[in-house]
Amino acid sequence: MTVAALGDSLTAGYGLAQGDGFVPQLESWLQGQGADVTVMNAGVSGDTTAGGLSRVGWTLTPEVDAMIVTLGGNDFLRGLDPDVSRANLDGILTAGQDAGVEMLLVGLRVGGNYGLDYKEEFEGMYAELAAKYDVPLYPDFAAGLRAVAGMGDGMSEFMQADGIHPNKDGVEVIVAAMGPTVLELIEAAD
Repeated sequence: MTVAALGDSLTAGYGLAQGDGFVPQLESWLQGQGADVTVMNAGVSGDTTAGGLSRVGWTLTPEVDAMIVTLGGNDFLRGLDPDVSRANLDGILTAGQDAGVEMLLVGLRVGGNYGLDYKEEFEGMYAELAAKYDVPLYPDFAAGLRAVAGMGDGMSEFMQADGIHPNKDGVEVIVAAMGPTVLELIEAAD
């Protein structure tokens, strides 16, 4: 079973030693649960949903059985129109559907930098697309961190110095929280 993780720096493992990033930790966690799986790192640091759309065709090679889509953070950081991000994610999900792979869409909770309307539209696009394509939605990549850290600045111990990317321990928390959902994806693809 091969799962492609299509994403940005959070998927790619930016700033971490090779074995400490999201993909290797997720693969190890899944194998620890008895899954016979390889997780393919299709993460590119700095990538937007447009970049993911341009790469999805060559990511979905014949051996890929399932795909995790974790894109949108850089769209938000650049203040891109959520309609553009939604259209790109829609194209990615269409490609996955056409390839016949099971998919998991991973959303993001974002700040209010661009106002409440923008925040609601941006966060809402994930649920809308998951419903449109009838794919599971993991609503927030950092949900595990938020749950462990609580409110305030409790996440700092799980973050790299830039305050954006998780450190090795942060990735471990993210993987432990998201892992069961990915395990369900693998079972659906099997």
